[in-house]
Amino acid sequence: MKSSPVRDILAVLGRGDIISFAGGIPDPTLFELADFRESFAYTLENYGPRALQYASTIGEPELREQAAKRMSRHLPTEPNQVQVTSGSQEGLYLVATTLVDPGDVILVERPTYLTAVQAFTLVGARMVGVDSDEFGMLPDALDDAIETHDPKLVYLIPTFQNPTGRTMSADRRAAIAEVLVRTGVPLLEDDPYGELRFEGESVPPIAAQPGMAERTVLLNSASKVMAPGVRVGWLRAEGQILRSLEIAKQGVGLQTAVTDQLAVAHYLATYDLDAHIAKVADVYRTRRDAMLAGLDARLPESATATRPEGGMFVWVRIGGDVDSALILPKAVDLGVAFVPGWPFYADHPDRTTMRLSFVTNSPEMIDEGLSRLATAWGW
Repeated sequence: MKSSPVRDILAVLGRGDIISFAGGIPDPTLFELADFRESFAYTLENYGPRALQYASTIGEPELREQAAKRMSRHLPTEPNQVQVTSGSQEGLYLVATTLVDPGDVILVERPTYLTAVQAFTLVGARMVGVDSDEFGMLPDALDDAIETHDPKLVYLIPTFQNPTGRTMSADRRAAIAEVLVRTGVPLLEDDPYGELRFEGESVPPIAAQPGMAERTVLLNSASKVMAPGVRVGWLRAEGQILRSLEIAKQGVGLQTAVTDQLAVAHYLATYDLDAHIAKVADVYRTRRDAMLAGLDARLPESATATRPEGGMFVWVRIGGDVDSALILPKAVDLGVAFVPGWPFYADHPDRTTMRLSFVTNSPEMIDEGLSRLATAWGW
């Protein structure tokens, strides 16, 4: 296997002298440490040996109930439609393992989430990038790609997409759903960032469009809105695929950690996650604004940057014939890190791009990091 961009990113993050715009890593100072301490203490005191024992692969009933309640805000969901996962990353791999045979085609956005590309590659899938604009995948391009490639599934991140930060409008979601329903192609919809909204109106998932619930696997996670260290996520699906996903998870990891499941379930039932998300969003909004202002002051005229309404990322395209991967070592030597754009493409990468995360650093650190980045690029 070739070097993993994620592994390389995490290695850089271990250095204390780096201002990192690389990983989509929540600010740990915002974690509700006292609430989690109480939730884990409650779990061990009240569930006793059950919290430390083997359990069912599909997930603990308490957590599935809480997950179904949150997902029902946009899409009616029953606990028996929920499979617990060890983060949404495991959900990506489970769906690919269940639905995809070596050589099958998966249609993805251009660009798309780089560790989804890794997960799909591991099962032997052939990924085809579909043309996209500032609102995501183009419905006509999707229609043409389905006719040309006969894909096994389509993978989308409609809200605050990783890496671009863009969000599909309601009209675009409806048009994408029409194509998928008409052609009968399943959707794998990834929504780890959707609740981190700073401005604008919330848009329901594509799975909530008419005819889409039964043909969509919808992924969700506690990582970005609660704490990534607990490695708890869940997915929603209907029909026989749930049984297939359960069997696949048995082969991969048997179950998600029971202690973590029960503690997260208690947290969701006891504490106000919405209030926590609102607090986090206020902080992240300020940091997004600082990054956009700093980029506006430094980027050359040929460059563009997205302006996300939420989430964690800004996508920058420099243009011309530069290669961001060649700039990264210079940036690291100057004490700043980013992610070059090429790993986010299934094919024909735009090597003048880079992803910047704004959530981990203060506005002052963001400004300093952008100054170092401008020096590395020679702006």
